[in-house]
Order: sequence, then C-alpha cells, then structure tokens
Amino acid sequence: MVRGNERFIAGEPLHPHQNVERRHELAAGQRPRAALFGCSDSRLAAEIIFDQGLGDLFVIRNAGQVTSDSVIGSLEYAVAVLEVPLIVVLGHDACGAVKAAIDSTDLDAAPLPANIWRLIAPIVPAVRRVIRSTSVDGVAPSTVDAEHVGREHLRDTVAEILHSSELISDAVAEGRVAIVGANYRLAEGKAVPDAMVGAGFETS
Repeated sequence: MVRGNERFIAGEPLHPHQNVERRHELAAGQRPRAALFGCSDSRLAAEIIFDQGLGDLFVIRNAGQVTSDSVIGSLEYAVAVLEVPLIVVLGHDACGAVKAAIDSTDLDAAPLPANIWRLIAPIVPAVRRVIRSTSVDGVAPSTVDAEHVGREHLRDTVAEILHSSELISDAVAEGRVAIVGANYRLAEGKAVPDAMVGAGFETS
C-alpha cells in the first residue's frame, strides 16, 4: 500500500488487478491484503490513492470515519473470516465531519439534523480536548485547529476499535493484526501514518 501510494503521488499508477482475469479469479472468493476504514469523502477513493485493484482492499467508509456497530462488525469479519493482517484507519485534512463537529461547539450554532448530529457527536470530544489544550478561555470555533482535531479523532478511532472489539484487540495482542491510523493530505495525495499498534508497532 505504501508503494502504491507513492506511485499515485508520482502520477505513475499501475492500476493493478483491474482486468477480466482478476475479475474471474475473484468470483470464487476474496482474500484482501488489508481492511481500510476511512472517511466517505469523494476525494479518498481507497483503491485509487493506494493504487490497488479488485480484491486487494476490504473497504468500509462513512463520514468522518466514525465507529459504529456496523463498522466494528465489518472489521471483525475482515479479521476473523478474511484473515486480513492489517487494518488502516484513514482520515484526511479539510474533513467536513470534523468541521461540523468544531462548528457544533459554538454556543450560537444552529441545531443539526438528528442523524448528522449522531454521526459527528463522537468527534466532539476531540474538539473539546484541542480547545482545552489551547489554555485560552472562550476559543471561537473558527480558530480551532481542524488538523489537530482530525489527528486526535483519528487516534480516538483506533482506540475505540480496540476497546469495542475483543476479537480485534486479541488479534492485535497475538501479533496477527496491526492497526495503522493515517492522515491523507488532499493536495499532496500522501497518506501519512500517525498512530500504529500491533505487529511490532507501538502507539504514538
């Protein structure tokens, strides 16, 4: 995946595993090399930015890469049934869900539709931690560092996956699975690792 991202950055993608033969090969089953849980942002098409093809990645996406029962269940399926050795959690800069979470902390913020609020609510703790870390009272949402919030939320997401799934946390402890949290830089096209745990990694 690292090499694929490097090819994408350089504008030299190979577009592997995207032919008729690969399609026929996969008709009998799949064995992806990684599970990727990322934001639904249209600029984060996983197979494109990592230069992968059919059957290479097991992809789960929602706005803001926020964990839920369906997300955890899908990741557990990838680990237990598909036996992926790697889970990648992919956030990005200029995330709309992160911005909505920051804006929601404004006392004058208009109420959000219920389903959108439920989606972004898990990001709000990261917003509040970043606000507290500024040591300035009355910080306006417009001055909150969205990239800092995004990194905090990414680490929270990795921690929540481990907390919510005994199956995944056991696989990590046994060295069968690693989790990498990475931030995607929209302008550069680069996925930058930020939090890593398992299979020789330590959290950071």
